Amino acid sequence: MQLEMMSADVVVIGAGVVGSAIARELSRFQLNVVLLERQADVACGTTKANTALVHAGYDADPGSWKAKLNVMGCAMYPRITAELGVAYRNTGSLVVALEKDQVEGLRFLRDRGIRNGVPGLEIIPHGKVVDLEPNISPAAVGALWAPSAGITNPWELAIACAENAAVNGVRVLLSSPVIGIDVENGRASVVKCPNCLVHTRFVVNAAGIDADEMSHMVGQTDYTISPRKGEYYLYDKRVGGYVRRPLFPVPTPFSKGIVVAPTVDGNMLAGPNSQQVDDKHDRATTAAGLAEVLSGALKLMPSLPTRESITNFTGLRAVAKPAGDFVIGPAPGVPNFINAAGIQSPGLTAAPAIAVAIRDLLSDAGLDLVERPDFNPIRKRPLQFAEMPREVQAELMEKNPLWGHIICRCESVTEAEIVEAIHRPVPCTTLDGIKRRTRAGAGRCQGGFCGPRVTAIISRELGIPMEEVTKKGGLSRILDGRTKQPLPDVEQDVEQDVEQDVEADGGEGALGNA
Repeated sequence: MQLEMMSADVVVIGAGVVGSAIARELSRFQLNVVLLERQADVACGTTKANTALVHAGYDADPGSWKAKLNVMGCAMYPRITAELGVAYRNTGSLVVALEKDQVEGLRFLRDRGIRNGVPGLEIIPHGKVVDLEPNISPAAVGALWAPSAGITNPWELAIACAENAAVNGVRVLLSSPVIGIDVENGRASVVKCPNCLVHTRFVVNAAGIDADEMSHMVGQTDYTISPRKGEYYLYDKRVGGYVRRPLFPVPTPFSKGIVVAPTVDGNMLAGPNSQQVDDKHDRATTAAGLAEVLSGALKLMPSLPTRESITNFTGLRAVAKPAGDFVIGPAPGVPNFINAAGIQSPGLTAAPAIAVAIRDLLSDAGLDLVERPDFNPIRKRPLQFAEMPREVQAELMEKNPLWGHIICRCESVTEAEIVEAIHRPVPCTTLDGIKRRTRAGAGRCQGGFCGPRVTAIISRELGIPMEEVTKKGGLSRILDGRTKQPLPDVEQDVEQDVEQDVEADGGEGALGNA
């Protein structure tokens, strides 16, 4: 492999929702920005598996990065999701007290939220809770109502930020893990990947659960990232209306508790639990963990339709130790290496605000920010067949027959949507990438029927053998090889066998001797 040499003003490491938001924010300025991602697609780490909530901001301690950026980010969501064509709903949220002695906990959260600047917080009685959530536990005695909270789609936001950044000039390099960073005269100077060397003036570390390893490369050892695992249930769309807004229990010192919430795509989810683990690759679900999730969810909603679960999954949260807060700022002694690390919950909510904070820190560190007159903040929402009126569907099918070819029956995803997703500004080459961009494979059958068809489309559009199509990059190939010969070859073999039998029988056919 030939090593590519390039230069940049800023290298952003990590294309999760935080790194992608930072890259997009920097694309407003006349800068040469490179976004590096070790996986085959954006949004493959913590971003792909979390609760997808926009938190109001009452959980974090006043004065912390979490508190400041949570409230700021929550307020930014209506604008940024509108600019980028990303699904978002301002639902509000409820923290539900199931016993009278938990009401004091609601008052504590309300008062802390007020100090953090959260608008509209109010403790409401049982009757009003039931009005808002008819399926809530009869044991609910009251709740903290947070009207500014909402729900969104985390990977949709990350993809949209990365695509908008790419359109505005950011170079996005996938499958490019950072294997080293040179430091010269106290400044990070070269970022090394197996396929490229990037000479740069500044580095932003947004590497999720691997952020401490990036910091170690420049000599920073004052924090570590400890993964905290959380397991989830996802429920079918036909029970998606069972809950109208995120429901939290009164939290513990270690977790916001097991949440029951709707998703912007019409499903319902429950989770996460909270387990400190040592392995940064431990994404296994366990019977005990899922039982814990179910038990917690049933306390909030005893009639939860548990038989409607369609899948379960695990996410890893990047917990920074010893601080526990976001690690934001320059590495000690390396002023041009800026951390956006330890981004656990409420990281999704805070992501747009973290991007602004990192921009300002880069400016403080000496990066000139000259606005681009041609910056385009708008990224149109990709057309989705299932969201269209029938007359629009018919019009598109008339122009392009691929709009009439349904590939995923669960989610009504057409071949046209999949082809369009493959050729967007940030390349999409995997089955998981197609699922995150179009929802093909995200329905009740979880890709059991559409997976082979999507594999064939990726093969055709990228011009690669089907055996090289992967689920999520690397060695995750879908197919290993043929298990049967094509029918025409079999017929040819039979004809050859018959001819040989005829010759051996002196001109009489084998069937004639039977």
